[in-house]
Amino acid sequence: MDLHLTADKASTEEQAAVDAALEKLEPSPGEATPLGATDGHAASNGFLPRSKRYLLLPVLHAIQERLGWISPGALNYASLQLGVPPAEAHGVASFYEMFSLTKKPAVVAHVCDDIACATRGAGALCGELERTLGPAGSPRLGGKAIWQRSSCLGLCERAPAALLAAAGEKPRERVIAPAKAETISSAVADGVSGKLSDEIDSLYSKASVPQAGQPQLRLMRRVGRADPTNLEGYRRLGGYEALKKAFEWGAERVIREVIESKLLGRGGAAFPAGQKWEAVQLQRDSNRPHYMICNADESEPGTFKDRILMEGDPFAILEGMTIAAFAVNAKKGYIYIRGEYPFAARQLQKAIDAAHAQSFLGRNILGRGFSFDVEIRRGAGAYICGEETALFNSIEGYRGEPRNKPPFPTESGLFHQPTVVNNVETLVNVPEIILNGGAAYARIGTANSSGYRLFCVSGHVARPGVYEVSFGPTIRNIIEMAGGVGGTGRLQGVLLGGAAGSFVSPKELDTPLTFEGTRAIGATLGSGVVMLFDDSVDLKQILLRIAAFFRSETCGQCVPCRVGTMRQEEALQRLVQRKPLGSNQQERALLKEMAQAMRDASICGLGQTASGAILSAMERWSLFS
Repeated sequence: MDLHLTADKASTEEQAAVDAALEKLEPSPGEATPLGATDGHAASNGFLPRSKRYLLLPVLHAIQERLGWISPGALNYASLQLGVPPAEAHGVASFYEMFSLTKKPAVVAHVCDDIACATRGAGALCGELERTLGPAGSPRLGGKAIWQRSSCLGLCERAPAALLAAAGEKPRERVIAPAKAETISSAVADGVSGKLSDEIDSLYSKASVPQAGQPQLRLMRRVGRADPTNLEGYRRLGGYEALKKAFEWGAERVIREVIESKLLGRGGAAFPAGQKWEAVQLQRDSNRPHYMICNADESEPGTFKDRILMEGDPFAILEGMTIAAFAVNAKKGYIYIRGEYPFAARQLQKAIDAAHAQSFLGRNILGRGFSFDVEIRRGAGAYICGEETALFNSIEGYRGEPRNKPPFPTESGLFHQPTVVNNVETLVNVPEIILNGGAAYARIGTANSSGYRLFCVSGHVARPGVYEVSFGPTIRNIIEMAGGVGGTGRLQGVLLGGAAGSFVSPKELDTPLTFEGTRAIGATLGSGVVMLFDDSVDLKQILLRIAAFFRSETCGQCVPCRVGTMRQEEALQRLVQRKPLGSNQQERALLKEMAQAMRDASICGLGQTASGAILSAMERWSLFS
């Protein structure tokens, strides 16, 4: 891409899409990257402070949703309107899986063939689609539609799953789960004819939350019991009482209580939430703006708990965010949600609008003199953006590449200002802590794993779904809660923590699902994935799919991850095909050596964990003897 504008011109329709998006996204003072600030990689490009680069991601979404792809002319027009060099805008647009820089049909069906869907018939589904719609990527219905294979869509409890996107003046997105070939074909035809509805059935139904309505639930006690878009219903079940109590306590006590609760992050890294808040609050005398971000980029294969909370109880997330913002004196918040969650994004936006209307967001919340606004930013298909510094770059309008640390986000985060980032599930725990006190919360669970935890149970299990427990039950207990092993009924293995987690064998089912319990067997809780595989599954193919996932999702910024994930997949391919370079033992040694290099030298957690599940499986089973 030339550093300068090309001769391509945007069509009237493309200009209208960009203009309409910008009209909705009027910049707030102080949000644009200040002159001289950088993305952490390069010097300022010299554009004036009025640059609206941080609006690039939603503008690209607007173009994609209107036309089904992003043409050179549309990209030129967006660059001019936002003050972003065309080459850099091209670099951002080409980074995300959901954006296309080559012309595509207006209707695209994304069909998941990742590991959870694979256990529920995704292979047969894709085979049937090839027979009825043609090979993946082949045009259908006069060139107006295609279907293509996709990584995990976060619908694992309803697998196999598909997401259909229909571009146009009134774009539509529809989740189809569980999916059948005839349902997808019908939806594709409806999308082409303009009849597709994006109104879908409740994805937070009892099928997704088998415990719905049970009295012991805390994090999910409202899911399935109250209208998630009705603020009064939320308040009748105790909503916003914690925020009122937080205002009475003051910011310093709120932080003390969260520290005393021993709440650890539920997104995978397990960092103490209170320490993050305290570190940002310590920046309060600098007169710098502070930011509060809810990380809802739930892209770990096998993970869907945050989606259930966003769809079924969005006000709880907003209340947790507002308490966190009050504690750290943040006036602006963002919910960064993965692009594959259209229904969750709509539910959250309805909740934000309702909270604004009744003064639970906006200026002078509840008359307490504190102001806080929340804005949704949709990702566009990039697993790496779950890493907090990559998420900052994405919101700011740069490629979603991680930044080096230090400086840490609590000192230099979004727009290089002090920022606190918490996962969805982490934030939903906050009202519980405020209402009952940090000490009481710390007594729930175990000494080193306090409070409540959600587990995403999928694969070969009788009742897949999200399950809530206080820390302590074993893997076996969770499987029994979910109705036992499905499929053949003979368990081969369990994947804990997702693609970045670890496999465990049936001999390890009595391991407590706590941070210390899983650590003792060399595993991890990660994002709460508990995925079962019966003895009909070829684990070698599952490992290949995991390797392909990391090879596809690496941002490519650092050599150890960019090259290591590719070479890891190649080595596995050779082992599966029984064509090793040398012996199988030499290939296994090479895999371990590459894994160590990625752990030691990768910039972020993606490269550091890309081999975890693969090596754990090879240690527990003789897959390549």
